[in-house]
This record gives sequence, structure tokens and C-alpha cells, in this order.
Amino acid sequence: MPFADQLIGSDVAEQLVRELHDVAPHNSLSALKAAADNLEPLSLRERSDSLRDGLLADFPENYEQLATVIKAAEASPSFTGWMMWPVTSALATRAVSENTQGAFNDAMAMMGKLTPRLTSEFAIRVLLNHDLEAALRFVQEWTHSDDEHVRRLASEGTRPYLPWAIRVPKIIKNPACTIPILDALYRDSSEYVRRSVSNHLNDLSRNEPELVLQTAQRWLQDPAPSTMSVVKHGLRTLIKRGNPQALALLGFGTPTVEIDGPYVSNTQVEWGAEVSFTASIRNTGSEAMPLAIDYVLHHQKANGSRSAKVFKLTTRTLEPGETLKIERAHSFRAITTRRYYPGTHSVALQVNGLPTEETDFELLAASTGS
Repeated sequence: MPFADQLIGSDVAEQLVRELHDVAPHNSLSALKAAADNLEPLSLRERSDSLRDGLLADFPENYEQLATVIKAAEASPSFTGWMMWPVTSALATRAVSENTQGAFNDAMAMMGKLTPRLTSEFAIRVLLNHDLEAALRFVQEWTHSDDEHVRRLASEGTRPYLPWAIRVPKIIKNPACTIPILDALYRDSSEYVRRSVSNHLNDLSRNEPELVLQTAQRWLQDPAPSTMSVVKHGLRTLIKRGNPQALALLGFGTPTVEIDGPYVSNTQVEWGAEVSFTASIRNTGSEAMPLAIDYVLHHQKANGSRSAKVFKLTTRTLEPGETLKIERAHSFRAITTRRYYPGTHSVALQVNGLPTEETDFELLAASTGS
């Protein structure tokens, strides 16, 4: 599987040059070719931006000139895949710079038309930033499309915190503006679309938990068979935070349990190794008890303080008197998304949002040469 940066590699860029040369044979495409030759040191988004800028330089006249070439290239079935990110970005950028209603409307239509070839979710952000109100009118229409890719674009393209994408500050400032889109799609027949709705809802929960909880509660009052799954995935951050309203919506009340542990297998953990821990949970109540069980790692930071990160363990329903045994290992292998520091760490369980006491262990320093 390629690294993310390699999704737009020299092969993709060269194919884009060939596709456009076929429909614009008198254009040397010198800027696009130069960009294609200089992708190696760039990140994925930087590669897309570089090819976008090459396209804009090679077709400098106006939006119509660029759009005409792109529309001609649509006839080729190989005009697809990751080359579409710089293509859609160029269309959006040129439409915004031209600043006419005709160019804006055509660019929005092209976003929907091209998204089945590769999602237009990144490029559409330029248009959302330019005229959010006008763009959302198009987006709302997309929720009724027969094409699941277009319906997903409506949800994914307007996510507050879409990965790899530029932010749309007006959406972050007024998150309720995207709720009508989610309302139209949460019962969608496509799991592909519904997963986007869940991720969008989860994005909103970062800053607007009350809005998210109200929306989820409303959906559960008029559910489809898939709605609980959509809501559960959309509330995952609130569940990890132990939000009692989110837990209650999913049926996880105040637990009547006895928890023994967690116990760590070693109080000292070698650098790059793993810490193993065990625990047991017994239902001490007289009724079956649904449980959302997570564990919390309190990591040592460089300044000596700790930061907590919640990890999913399991969800179970325990009958009265039933005991659940837990065994888990957590790796301290080096990863790009977290930097570990030697010192005192700790682990705790979190059951229906309520944490246990922490159990300490020491992460040893890396040996010389590690």
C-alpha cells in the first residue's frame, strides 16, 4: 500500500499531462510538466497544489477556457483517480478568482459531476469559503442525487474538520448550518454516505456537544434500522470523554459494578515494548447492565505533566452477578502520531464514562543506539 504522498506520484502527474494533451494538443503544458517533474519533496496536498498551479498557468485566459478543456477530457474513462484533486482545485480556484456568478455556478456543478471520479471534497472548500450561502444551496440539492458519491460529497465536503482539507471558518463559527444536510442523509440507503454523516457529526462534537446531542436524539426518535449505528459512530468522541448524555442516548447508564484493577504485568516497561494489564468487572446489580468499557493511558509529557488518551476496549452487557475478565496490552512502539517520553505513566479503566483509579508504571528511557 503506498504512502499518502505517493497517491499523487509522477505516474499520476504524467497521466494527467497525457489526458489534457489529447484534448488540447496545441498547448505545450509546460507549467504542468514542470510541476510533474518536481513532486518528490512535496507532501500529498502540496503535490496537488503544485499541479493545480501548473494547470492554472497553462490555461491562463479565464474560467471558461479551463472548464472547456476539463469537460472535453471527461470523455476519457482514464481521466479519473487522484489526478482529479488538482483538476477540481484548479476549477474552483479559477472560478473564485474570476468572481462571476456564472463561473461559480458552473464550478459547483462540476464538483458534483466529477466527484465519482475522485471525491471533490477538498476542492469544494474553496467555493464554500467564497460564498457559503450560495454553495450550500447546491449542496442541499446534492442530498437528493441518485449517485451515492454526490450525496456523500454533500456531507463530507462540508465537514468542519475534514482531513487534508482547508478549513471553512464560517462553518466552524456556525456549525448548525450543516445540520439540514445531515438530516437529509442520516437515513441514506448507502453505508458509504451514512459513514460520512457519522464522521461529520463527530467533527461537530468537538465544539458543539449540545447541538450534536440534540440532533442525535431527534434522529433516534425517527430511526431507520441503521440509525443507531450512525449515532453511535457519530458520538464516539463524546463517549470517550465520558459525556453522560451521549452515554445515556446509547443505553449506558450509571454502572452498578465492582471493578478489580487494572493491574499491570510489569511496573517497568522497556522503550518500544508494551505494557500488559488485567482487570475484572462484576455486575453487582439485580438487572442486566450494558457497559461501554474503555481504557485511559496517562502519558508522561516533556514538561513532566501528563496527557490522557482514551482507547476503546469493548461494549458488553453483564447479567446480574456475571464477571468480565479483561486482558489488554498497549504498545509503546515508536509511531509518527505520538512522541513518548520516559517516566511515570499510568493506566485506568473507564466504564460508562466513569474512570477507575490509575495504576502507575515506568516507561524506561531508550538505550543508546535505539
